[in-house]
Amino acid sequence: MTLTRNATVAAVALTALLAVPATASAAGTVPTGSVPAGFAPASSTWLTPQHGYVLGYAGSTGYLLETTDGGARWSRLTAPPISLPDNHNHVALTVPDAKHAFVSDGEHIQASTDGGRHWSAVTLAGLASPSYLSKITIANGQVLALASTLSRPDHNTTQLYSGKVGARTLQPVPGLSIDGGSTYGDLAVGGGVQVSVGADYTTSKYWTSTDGVHFTTSPLPCGTDKQTELDGVRQGKVLALCLGDPSNPSPGHMHKQLVAAAALGVRFQPSDAEAPLPGIDQGFAVGSDQNAAIAATGGGVEFLYNTTDGGRTWQTTELDEDRFGLADLRFVDHAFGTVITGAPDAFNGSVLYRTTDSGHSWQPVTFK
Repeated sequence: MTLTRNATVAAVALTALLAVPATASAAGTVPTGSVPAGFAPASSTWLTPQHGYVLGYAGSTGYLLETTDGGARWSRLTAPPISLPDNHNHVALTVPDAKHAFVSDGEHIQASTDGGRHWSAVTLAGLASPSYLSKITIANGQVLALASTLSRPDHNTTQLYSGKVGARTLQPVPGLSIDGGSTYGDLAVGGGVQVSVGADYTTSKYWTSTDGVHFTTSPLPCGTDKQTELDGVRQGKVLALCLGDPSNPSPGHMHKQLVAAAALGVRFQPSDAEAPLPGIDQGFAVGSDQNAAIAATGGGVEFLYNTTDGGRTWQTTELDEDRFGLADLRFVDHAFGTVITGAPDAFNGSVLYRTTDSGHSWQPVTFK
């Protein structure tokens, strides 16, 4: 599930929440001069623990940075022509490999096929406005994107789009959509492709693919009264997150249940214990067949919940207060992961955190 920052603010205002804090330790700094003064991260993607990318802003100017030594040194790439939007949508950077990259503010898409040196616009054919792009990525030479129409009184659509890498226009994939008053979905690649869509907490659909072109209807990870969050297949095992209605059991709390399948396309089984209730979901990431993390926010506090035993037990880390939401929770492997708290144009800015111990502790990356 992807929330705009407006939705995050509404969720944060619902209630004050409690959590068990975990201590954040100091992190390395970036050499002086390699990053512009006032730089604040907006989005981050890492290919390995050493090779990562950060999109950020200094004032109204965007910058795209790359590191190949774990953040000790950074080089500048050409920033895509996407400004921080007035509606406070998250500006998301996705880098599937060292050659291809995508940046979107939820409404506009820019793509690079030469490692972030040049950018061109990508559109989704037939997508009605207003709309929101939740995911875009690459699988086996296919660009896949998931987008939803918004603000129609009684009829919205969440639809999967696809096209060859380099295409300027992506086309809707026939049959891979859902209609309803409120629609939502998620898309994941890695070890195969997974697409989940739902409507009104009453209807859900789930497809899997091994090539990104041919899709098969598969057993639902979650009940039709839940939303589903996905991530890539790890060690052959598929982990997903089932999310309840944000207003149940109480404002600012949400049921969060990890489920697992032994292979892509087979039936899921729930974990032994739910993740903690406090916080509205802001992201889900899988590091291994046993390790997963959840980002959640509520009462002005940012939480990370992580498990290293397949959901039998959960650890709570309290990151920040009043950081205006969480974004881009991702794991590269079982140990290394990153997450963004806040936003470059928020009153107290944004921070990039990383973990090197499977989510047990998170360290802020300081840009100087």
